[in-house]
Amino acid sequence: MVNEEIKEAEVRLIDEEGSLIGIVSSKEALQVAYQKNLDLVMIAPTAKPPVCKVMDYNKYVFDMAKKERENRKNQKVVNIKEVRLGLGIGEHDFQVKVRGAVKFLQDGDKVKVTVRFGGREMNHTADGEVLIDRFANAVSEYGVMEKRPKLEGKRMSVIISPK
Repeated sequence: MVNEEIKEAEVRLIDEEGSLIGIVSSKEALQVAYQKNLDLVMIAPTAKPPVCKVMDYNKYVFDMAKKERENRKNQKVVNIKEVRLGLGIGEHDFQVKVRGAVKFLQDGDKVKVTVRFGGREMNHTADGEVLIDRFANAVSEYGVMEKRPKLEGKRMSVIISPK
């Protein structure tokens, strides 16, 4: 709440430098703010009595928006890229998938390695785990497995995070 929106009888007033003036009526606090060509802003409405501060409200709102934009700019969005493998993958195809995963990890993205099992391959899930371990060892310079491979239906997958 700002200026005339404050309907409390008494408020604890803080001046523009941040020093405590004391408990005064809201009308007196509003007069102090107007004398300095500033606004009276309620900063702690739940306190007894509520805490109000004398400040330039528009500058305060602008600074808060600027701080929020800076925080958003510094955020890093982590994407999850998927690499799919099959049990019968050839050596060259395997190396191509490794190079792609290394590129993703260098960009700061996580990589989800998935091995698909079809038909009778479901009897050889241990081979899929060996394949995932081999893949994790191939990219170990750039990333680490978050946890052991997990079988979900006809797929076994693991997430590799960048170092």
